[in-house]
Parts: sequence; C-alpha cells; structure tokens
Amino acid sequence: MSAYAELHAHSGFSFLDGSSDPEELVAEAVRLELSALALTDHNGFYGVVRFAEAARALGLPTVFGAEVTLSPAGPRTGEPDPAGAHLVVLAKNPEGYARLAAVLADAHLAGEEKGRPLLSLDQLGERHGGDWLVLTGCRKGTVPGALLASGPSAARRELARLLGVFGMDGVAVELWDHGDPLDTARNDALALLGAEAGVPTVATNNVHYATPAGCRLATTLAAVGPIDLVAEVAKALLVGRLRRRAAARHLCAERTQPLLIGGPASAGPLGEVVRAAG
Repeated sequence: MSAYAELHAHSGFSFLDGSSDPEELVAEAVRLELSALALTDHNGFYGVVRFAEAARALGLPTVFGAEVTLSPAGPRTGEPDPAGAHLVVLAKNPEGYARLAAVLADAHLAGEEKGRPLLSLDQLGERHGGDWLVLTGCRKGTVPGALLASGPSAARRELARLLGVFGMDGVAVELWDHGDPLDTARNDALALLGAEAGVPTVATNNVHYATPAGCRLATTLAAVGPIDLVAEVAKALLVGRLRRRAAARHLCAERTQPLLIGGPASAGPLGEVVRAAG
C-alpha cells in the first residue's frame, strides 16, 4: 500500500460538524497505518493540544491546520448551509503554526460575535510568509465552488487568484470522493485544472468522523445545527441521511488517488508538509 496522509480532518471541536474526539481520530489513523494526520477544525486550534498529546503517545506524525471561512460569513449555527467560502490552511512548520494561530485570533476578535470571524483572502496573503500550504478545499472552497457554480473558466480564475496570493509552492488542489454521482466529474475537472496550472493535487476524505460508525452521530449534529424548533429535527435528519448516505467521511487507509498526483509523496510543497509532520 502506498503511503497516505490524511490532510483534511475535523474533530468534535468543529462544533456540530465533526463527531469524533481527537483521540479517536488518532487511534484510527494509527490502526490504519497512515503516514500522518492533519487536524483542520473550523476556524481554530481548539483540539490541537489533545490531538498532539494523543499522537505523541502513539507515535503518529501530525500536521496542524484549520479550515478557515472567508468573509462575508454566516454563523456556524442557525443556518442549514452557513455562508462563506472555505480554505484548508496547513502549517508547514512551527512558524506557520504561529502565523496561523495569530491570524485566527485576530479574525475572531475582529468578528465581535462568537463563531463569526472576519477574515479575507488578502489578510491571509499578507501573513502567510511562505509557511502554509493551502488546499482548495471542499465543495465550499473557492475553486470547487466556482467550478460548480460557473464552470471551469471561473474555477481557473479562482485557482490563479490563490496562486497569486500564496505562490506556486503554497497551493494544492484538493480532491475527495464520497460516492456522490458528481464526485468523479468534479474531481476530473479539478485534477485537470491543477495539471494545467502545474500545482500538486491531493486526495483527502474531508473526514468528519473516525470510523463509519460515527456517521449517524455526525448526521444528527449537522441536522441539529440549523434547528430552532425540535419538531423540525426529524425532517432535517432525513435530509442529513440523504446528504451523507455513503457514510464515507471517515478515515481511510488509502484513497483512489495517490497522495501527490504526478510525483512521489516526498516531492514538492505537499511533501514538505508531510516531512515536517515526521
């Protein structure tokens, strides 16, 4: 089996989104013999201490990051699909961790409302210092979102924008497959965009629970988030089951795509992140 590091994973510290404790994610990653695991909770480092302690005890290399929400952003609770584009930011080194921690702290202070940090792409660009690797993210990422909304040309422009902000060594195109009928076509289009731009492509599972058994709890949490009336929970649970019917957002030993398409796992900026984890 080729080496695989999961670079996009949420714990229960992604409130009403992830359903597994950091310790559960670490234990499952070790069982699956992953080469490293990144913790990328929403807009914060809330779980990193427990994550780091558990990983150290079991000898698992770690990557620290966050899935940040760009302004304008809606609250993470009270809405079925909160507004705001996402980017996954991974620290390449301790300096990158310190830079990202400072950016997140400032964004929360500027937001003046819990759960609604104020953060722009320009602010990230001013403070990355070459110490981050930015993944294009999930369906709410700037590049995948543009692809689905407006097609390849718009996605190409968004990717060029990220490259202009973070540089060629600071961006990777993220692919994921949860069994949705559109996943293959979207991944093919994103991989082509990455190849055209000359940037690496990384496969993740956009993890929200450690094992398939965690799907029901994650679905329940996602359904409860936007609910004001308890009577609406059952309807929301049905929608949640349909959205996550494949129970595929758990840790896996390997993906259908290698860690770094077009080169070995130790090459380029992606390899730099994984080597730093070791």
